[in-house]
Amino acid sequence: MGKSPSAVTKWRILFACIAICFIGFGILFARLFKLMIIDSEEYQRQAAENQLHITTIAAKRGSILDRNGNKLAMSTTAWTVCVSPKEIKDANEKALIISGLSEILGVKEDFVREKCERNNYYQVIKTRVGKDLAEEVIAFASNNGIKSIYLEEDVSRKYPYENFAATVIGFVNDENTGAYGLESYYNEILSGTSGKLVSAKDSWGQDMPFEYDELYSSEDGNSIVTTLDEGIQYFVEKHLELAVKEHSVQQRAACIVMDVNTGAILAMATKGDFDPNSHTTLPESVKEEILKLPEDEQAAATLEAQYAMWRNKAISDPYEPGSVFKIITLAAALDSNTTTIGDSFTCIGHANVADRKISCWKTFGHGTQTLAEAVQNSCNPAFIEIGLNMGVSNFENYFEAFGLTEKTGIDLPGEATSIYYTNGMTEINLASSSFGQTFKLTPIQLVTAVSAAVNGGNLYKPYIVSKVISEDGSIVEEYEPTLVRQVISEETSKTVRQILETVVSDGSGRTAAVPGYRIGGKTGTSEKLDQTNSEGKVDRYVSSFLAVAPADDPQIVVLLLLDEAQMENPYGSVVAAPVVGAMLGDILPYMGIEPNYTEAELEAMTGKVKDVTGSLVHDAMTVLRLQGYSVTVVGDGSVVVAQSPEAKSELSAGGTITLYTDESLIPKEIEVPDVLGMSVTEVNNAIIGAGLRLKLIGVSESATNQVAYSQTPAAGEMVMPGTIIEVCFTLKSDETEGDG
Repeated sequence: MGKSPSAVTKWRILFACIAICFIGFGILFARLFKLMIIDSEEYQRQAAENQLHITTIAAKRGSILDRNGNKLAMSTTAWTVCVSPKEIKDANEKALIISGLSEILGVKEDFVREKCERNNYYQVIKTRVGKDLAEEVIAFASNNGIKSIYLEEDVSRKYPYENFAATVIGFVNDENTGAYGLESYYNEILSGTSGKLVSAKDSWGQDMPFEYDELYSSEDGNSIVTTLDEGIQYFVEKHLELAVKEHSVQQRAACIVMDVNTGAILAMATKGDFDPNSHTTLPESVKEEILKLPEDEQAAATLEAQYAMWRNKAISDPYEPGSVFKIITLAAALDSNTTTIGDSFTCIGHANVADRKISCWKTFGHGTQTLAEAVQNSCNPAFIEIGLNMGVSNFENYFEAFGLTEKTGIDLPGEATSIYYTNGMTEINLASSSFGQTFKLTPIQLVTAVSAAVNGGNLYKPYIVSKVISEDGSIVEEYEPTLVRQVISEETSKTVRQILETVVSDGSGRTAAVPGYRIGGKTGTSEKLDQTNSEGKVDRYVSSFLAVAPADDPQIVVLLLLDEAQMENPYGSVVAAPVVGAMLGDILPYMGIEPNYTEAELEAMTGKVKDVTGSLVHDAMTVLRLQGYSVTVVGDGSVVVAQSPEAKSELSAGGTITLYTDESLIPKEIEVPDVLGMSVTEVNNAIIGAGLRLKLIGVSESATNQVAYSQTPAAGEMVMPGTIIEVCFTLKSDETEGDG
């Protein structure tokens, strides 16, 4: 039998047990202390995260308005369609959900199937679903007894005018955050603050058996009021889109209308553009080209095409301004007194500068010309002389003073700046720069500088948002015009305006004229010197025109540029000026500026309607506008195939002529009714009722029983709707006076 432990051993064992217990409980207490005291807040937070379900309540994004309160972008109620995979009863219901939601929402079945096979209670199938589709989903779930489909209310961004001012307004991304344009620049103001609904849930996502709900309300965003005018923007976009078609413009077109006295942007457009409601959708022609690429290159090409489509050409793309820049050279030369209104210039078809020959567009020269004539003729050698007389120092000082060495600071994202000589300008640089070549400006820089040249010399910072308003319409913040500096004198500016007016009345800008209005302007045809063909020659051009209206009291400046118009003659006078003239013909009356016709204009308005069939629409508009007629275009084509009234018809000034660009839309000819022997009232009813126009001849207001005795065209002839029928009247025989 072994020995029992000695008393010492027992004490050692007892001591060891006590020590182990002490150490163990000490560690336990230390751990509990750390968990319950030191780290308690962190574990409470983690527990709350596991037990609380947070539902985000989207804030309503503020609207984007034009200056008259028209909504260009707005938020509307939408829904998020969700499915609860854990609540799907069986395989049959799953299959029904997959096919049904796929068809209604236009999503792939594989996508819905993957969502339905998740092991949880919440999967999003599609966000920002409109009312009609949401109602279809509800009806589908109700009719099939499906309880695992439900909808959550959300907000969606809506652009009611579709591609209207798209590159200016921009769009929001899938998170309803501004991604481009004003949506991006003013995102913080527009977006507001999202709210939260916090509720207790168990690990399965079900409500806990005790109440816990707390609501943090969302705060809707403020709205912004822009300086854009919906009417002016419409006229600009209408004519710009047509010009792109007429001239097959390859690298897009842009136009800016600015209030010369404040810097406010009244219209800004780029064509082609996009619909912000579906901003990732490319034009079909672009899609077709991308599909021709190897499959592994298509995704990158698609993204590149989208970025190009979203780009605001009016502020983001510097270009060589060409002869439109001569306005700035003219203003600087006059203000620096290096050139005077009485100077003359001789053009022999070229100028020699630093052993280099620089040609004029008129190869045999303009001969001797005044300063005004040099501007009218857009003579490069004359402006080389003007620039060299000014000198490098003066030229650079005015170039900087007009704001052309830096960004304008317009409240839009993506503004670029000029590309200019940074290491000193040489004599040859000065010569080419004087007529707008070998450097680049953005359209917004150029239109801002020209506004200063014609408004009395004041350079304003361009801006496109005038105020921020709350949901109830109260003003949160208001933005006033910002005067940067005075660049030239009022007297110089007046002289510039007078010379620019002669460009439209007597020079290369005649096709921009609008009867009754004094228009100033300058044509531009710039070479894209950095893009040559396989033979090393420049064969790509930017055709442009800048107009000032009214020339005697400027209210607006309009700059239009067509980048790579596909024409044998790409001159701005041929391509761009007629488009700006058509814009001004719509814009100036819309602005409430009354026409004041000269005798020469009134004389030109008399006569018969000219034949414009076969002409490009804007060329036809120019011809008819100068005759004093209004024009309506029917069809989406670019060439006139028919007109009504027909050529050689007599139509008073102010009358409307309809131009047809699609033969399928030309109305059928109308048979002229026989009105001989009818009274004035009967003739009027017969002619107007047939869809024709009536011209009365020989009608006396005091006489009664007047009858028609002659009509032209004759009864039975087939004519176009709207044709004027001349009807001559006389008195019935029983009312004819006797001999004595």
